[in-house]
Amino acid sequence: MARKKGRDISGWLVVDKPAGITSTAVVGKVRWAFDAAKAGHAGTLDPAATGVLAVALGEATKTIPHITDALKCYRFAVRLGAATATDDAEGDVIARSDARPSDEEIAQALGAFRGDILQVPPQFSAVKVEGARAYDLAREGEILDLAARPLRVESLAVIARPDRDTVTLEMVCGKGGYVRAIARDLGRALGCLGHVLWLRREWSGPFAASEGVTMDRIEALARTGALDALLLPLQAGLEGMTEVRASAEGAARLRNGNPGQVLTGAEFGDEVWVSHQGRPIAIGTYRGGEVHPSRVFNL
Repeated sequence: MARKKGRDISGWLVVDKPAGITSTAVVGKVRWAFDAAKAGHAGTLDPAATGVLAVALGEATKTIPHITDALKCYRFAVRLGAATATDDAEGDVIARSDARPSDEEIAQALGAFRGDILQVPPQFSAVKVEGARAYDLAREGEILDLAARPLRVESLAVIARPDRDTVTLEMVCGKGGYVRAIARDLGRALGCLGHVLWLRREWSGPFAASEGVTMDRIEALARTGALDALLLPLQAGLEGMTEVRASAEGAARLRNGNPGQVLTGAEFGDEVWVSHQGRPIAIGTYRGGEVHPSRVFNL
């Protein structure tokens, strides 16, 4: 039987991702630095983007959907007057405009991008089209007819107007939002065109960029106890979800994937996480005194 490579280590590392590296490459570097058997991230950032990239190790990867579904905050600058092939500064300019909106016109236009909206993903995105990634097809010169997708935008506001060509915005939104599409569509709505100049994810669910670890520090502390000390516990990824405590018998049943008795309650039908003696056991649905597990932690 082949030996599993890497350590059975579980938890979350909040990375302050730099520009110029893919999210996949960040995960690979973190996994190497911890010598971890398993790793994944909760929400891709474009290579040019910076900020929070929450990386899960080991059993914490089972909590990734909770972070993926959580609200996220982005701060970004829109360059007015030009559209690009990629809707950001990395792509070739495909159209220009001499029009420049006033501050009042920008503020008024933002109203159409708040609440429940429909958003067409950028041509260069990870959306799958008949099994292929949209960005691969776009690189081959195909013009894609991508379907609009629902997005919940909790807030979208102007932070600064550094000059007539640039506006800085902050957006809090739900799962699946493309900041590049916001910049593209806002530019079109204002009649001046636009694309993302720079982008930073300030927070994602419970994880903030201000608490993030840089890639330089990760490399400097790789394979040391000092790096292990920076790892957040698995339950850090469950903030906002109700915790219920299991009885000893309930914990044993839950660990085997069966419904188990809990000692504290929640609303019937709620998704909860279960602990026993301070350790997370499972995530599941609360049903009147017991939890039916959907994910079990092997800790």
